[in-house]
Amino acid sequence: MSFHRDLAAADPEIHAVLAAERQRQNDGLELIASENFVSPAVLRAMGSVLTNKYAEGYPGRRYYGGCEHVDVAETLAIERAKQLFGADHANVQPHSGTTANTAVYFGFLRPGDKLMGMDLAAGGHLTHGHRLSYSGRDFEVVSYGVDRDNEEIDYDAVEELARREKPKLIICGASAYSRVIDFARFRQAADTCGALLMADVAHIAGLVAAGVHPSPVPYCDFVTTTTHKTLRGPRGGLILCREEHAKLIDRAVFPGLQGGPLMHVIAAKAVSFREALEPAFAGYQRRIVANARRLAARLTERGFRIVAGGTDNHVFLLDVASRGLTGKVAEEALGAAAITVNKNTIPFDPQPPLVASGIRLGTPALTTRGMGEEAMEQVGDLIAEVLAAPEDGAVHAAVREKVHALTDRYPLYGELD
Repeated sequence: MSFHRDLAAADPEIHAVLAAERQRQNDGLELIASENFVSPAVLRAMGSVLTNKYAEGYPGRRYYGGCEHVDVAETLAIERAKQLFGADHANVQPHSGTTANTAVYFGFLRPGDKLMGMDLAAGGHLTHGHRLSYSGRDFEVVSYGVDRDNEEIDYDAVEELARREKPKLIICGASAYSRVIDFARFRQAADTCGALLMADVAHIAGLVAAGVHPSPVPYCDFVTTTTHKTLRGPRGGLILCREEHAKLIDRAVFPGLQGGPLMHVIAAKAVSFREALEPAFAGYQRRIVANARRLAARLTERGFRIVAGGTDNHVFLLDVASRGLTGKVAEEALGAAAITVNKNTIPFDPQPPLVASGIRLGTPALTTRGMGEEAMEQVGDLIAEVLAAPEDGAVHAAVREKVHALTDRYPLYGELD
């Protein structure tokens, strides 16, 4: 069976979209911190016959017949996730990180309860209490940020806020924070007011699994994550929790928020968890961090300011306002040169999110392609070259050629048929 040839015959327009996107991914520099490239094995599981199977419920407790094989796939995903993170319980069914976070809220909060999370403008996520999110609409929200001087979390201030506000749930974790998160200090803050503690490690899950970043599992009641960023799995979500919370978490996911789980995605999660359990995965995560530090250092050498002074993980924010640019302009200029980034607000940003004063850069995807620190220096130089002349089409074209020369040395996928 040739899936690509079958698709080309059945729907040439969508086949052309897939071909163009594959070409874009192969020919460009992917620096969006929340994106990565899965292995061919994960791709195979995603595009498998398991997409045909309904399996409402959990292994051994389904509402449909014919689940004997998908039960094996989900059980493997659960057991591998528990082993990977050292957790009591794992729910592998959430369709996304947002669903995973919402399941915790659905299971353990009631409308009007108070939750405390990191402000979006300081590096948090929409689901940590932003007013446009369900989390900010149905709950009373108290937000913490970062210190104005060093742009890092002030744990004393977090603890004082928790003691004063007495939230029912505290959320730690971020989508744009480049320093190590001290989960023990968050546990201490939660204990001052009797709050539950949830860590959203969507960005750093791979680093945590490999022991490159401290684990929240010993300190938190719940740990949520996506599976597709540093963890390098399919797009989806995952919840880890203590055994005492397992029943309510499972009930919150199904039937609380979801119906039939995506069994092809769950199988792909199982494949990626197995890959993450291999010894080589830890080396890969260490290279991600080394690459991020080298890229940040190179851009510093080229005169840019890095928020919080650098990075301890896979991501950092580049302050482009200090060079007279907006994040929107920077994103568009780099995109014209085949360098993909996203505009991002920086702490205490005077610009709205759709304009922003920064861009967010991450190294998981380039590291997956095999690029190392020497390549990161070249990438930093290419970024600096574009941002020195953001409206110059000739510069865009020249850099684009250099990008293609670099990516040709690190091909993404061979033949997938």
